[in-house]
Amino acid sequence: MAMTPRTRAVVDAVTAAFPKLGTDVLDAAEARRQLAARPPAPIEPIPVAAVRDSTVSSPHGTGIPVRIYTPRGGTQPLPVIMFCHGGGFVICSLDSHDQFCRVMANETGALVVSVDYRQAPEHRFPAAAQDAYAVLRWIGAAIAQHGGDPARIAVAGDSAGGNLAAVTALMARDLGGPAVVAQLLMYPMLDPARASASYRDNAQGYFVTDDHLRWYWEQYLGDADGTDPYAAPLLADAAGLPPAHIATAEYDPLRDEGEAYGAHLAATGIPVEVHRYEGMFHGFMTMGDVLPETGVANERAFAALRRAFAVPARPILGCADGP
Repeated sequence: MAMTPRTRAVVDAVTAAFPKLGTDVLDAAEARRQLAARPPAPIEPIPVAAVRDSTVSSPHGTGIPVRIYTPRGGTQPLPVIMFCHGGGFVICSLDSHDQFCRVMANETGALVVSVDYRQAPEHRFPAAAQDAYAVLRWIGAAIAQHGGDPARIAVAGDSAGGNLAAVTALMARDLGGPAVVAQLLMYPMLDPARASASYRDNAQGYFVTDDHLRWYWEQYLGDADGTDPYAAPLLADAAGLPPAHIATAEYDPLRDEGEAYGAHLAATGIPVEVHRYEGMFHGFMTMGDVLPETGVANERAFAALRRAFAVPARPILGCADGP
């Protein structure tokens, strides 16, 4: 369907305010500088019961900053969502997705642990994935001390964060847990090949461009060829993965790879919901302040997580095991 005039106005506004990555802006530090120079949006933070910044120890010798959101009105032990923010593995932060994490905590009744993973190109693949998995393991081992339930853990993320959510589900399966009950993948960035029809159809004019995504992958992978399933989950064996809720947007270069991943999971017998949001574009699910359509997509996603938290975790299975 055609974009509404309101949606087109939002696309034009966010495009004008965003660095021209991969063309005019090639340096990651400069991209971050330009984004930091933008005036913050005048948005009042949505109240939650508590927000606490902490640091998780990593086996790779770094402390990983996390932000833990406690929902209003929840009863402990609470289910837990590990959230990885988007930004092409290069930009964005805990702060850029703070409002979304507050909404998600309240609407799912879950503790949300937002991960400030190491970013490229200073820290290339697999640094971000290693950090996300280290936090997932910490959740499994220590979240009970923070009022969380280690038997009800979901992973979630948008864009590059959707990649990391999918990858941590793979790593949990392959490396001995913890068990993950669901994965929420919001227009995930999954395929370094960038060869789908949606890349051609939506290459320019809808906020995130093919140039942006090419540059992001270059920053993240460096000299790696992009065939490691922990970088490109579409290449992974899907057996034994948790159920998934995948949201895609009609006018998004990443649309087809998110839908292909849903088909890949379904072909292995994994329960999966894939919802394409017509007339929408990349990033819309974190733009609830300006796009009313965001509420529909987010409520579907949060409802899927609430359903997942109501059932016990499935056992961890290795790649050689059946689904």
